Amino acid sequence: MVEFLYIHIPFCIKKCLYCDFISIPYNISLVEDYINALCKELTLKKHLAKTLKSIYIGGGTPSILSEKCFQQIFLCLKDNYNLSSYIEITVEVNPGMFNESKLTNLLSLGVNRISIGIQSFDNRELQILGRIHNSADAIKAITLIKKSGLKNYSIDLMYGIPGQTIDSWKKSLSKAIAFSPSHISAYELTLEENTPLFEIIKKWKNKGTSRKLKMLDEDIILQMYNYTIDYLANSGFEHYEISNFAVPGYNCLHNINYWDRGQYIGTGVGAHSFIGNLRSENTGNIYRYIEDLRKSKIPETYSIQLTPDESLKELIFLGLRKRKGVNISKLKVFKPILLQECEELFKLGYMVIEKGHLRLTRKGINISNKIVLEVFDSLGL
Repeated sequence: MVEFLYIHIPFCIKKCLYCDFISIPYNISLVEDYINALCKELTLKKHLAKTLKSIYIGGGTPSILSEKCFQQIFLCLKDNYNLSSYIEITVEVNPGMFNESKLTNLLSLGVNRISIGIQSFDNRELQILGRIHNSADAIKAITLIKKSGLKNYSIDLMYGIPGQTIDSWKKSLSKAIAFSPSHISAYELTLEENTPLFEIIKKWKNKGTSRKLKMLDEDIILQMYNYTIDYLANSGFEHYEISNFAVPGYNCLHNINYWDRGQYIGTGVGAHSFIGNLRSENTGNIYRYIEDLRKSKIPETYSIQLTPDESLKELIFLGLRKRKGVNISKLKVFKPILLQECEELFKLGYMVIEKGHLRLTRKGINISNKIVLEVFDSLGL
């Protein structure tokens, strides 16, 4: 039985230029049909859950929903699921689609954690990303959260933005810290194919002009990341996952469960689930999603049972993202001689064993993706 639930809200006023997630233009009638379908899926999947420890509502832009839509979702949840008395309920919000009335409604429904997608406090950087908000909107939204008395909220920031400098990144971090959030996520911008930003960068690259918009050099990105680790540590934050930092006691339960390979129920268009050793994915087509659920059919596009090698790869990849690393006893179930086969990475100072866990060192964290691939190669995965 599962204790973690994810709910996907795919709608956006405008898709960010760097985003390759499932995102659908806002349409009132489509939203109504979708929320009805979502509640049907929640009802159909209630037998999979026991008392829930975490509900995470992500997107898309969940804060685009009306108060009535949120009330419908939470009524469905309370009618069909047992909620722990210490449950963590997170909603992602966009500063451009957020106000005091929406916040008051969310808090009245039991939401006790907000994740706010700021990305940057620099207006030029926000324009490059195609965000719908500006710095003033960001400051106003965070101020609303602080005034409400909610202590458990996270600020999302992004580094490696074209045109960003180390100085502008430092300023964004400093402004975020000034609000005393309990959690900060700092993500490196990844340029994904088939996104508008990818096409913009490619266009400027082909022009070959000195004023071209381009991705930052790797050494600049690494400087930004290392500054982030040190600055947030000095500000009282624990670096508990490669991209996530929290004041003690405020680690995100939803994220920790994911990196621990814990089970979770995914609901909504394009959502993934992991139950037992089975991974499944809902259709990314919103019309098929709605139609399937009108017929009381779970709208999955695939469901696969993971092989032992696939499970081991996930355990390593996800576990090494955590600062504490991956439990050695779990690794030995799959590969009793794993540590011997990765001996070279220990000698080079990229990994250590500490408190029964295999974890990356600071040196290893800086090239974490490369180290994970080398571990896979050493194990023949």
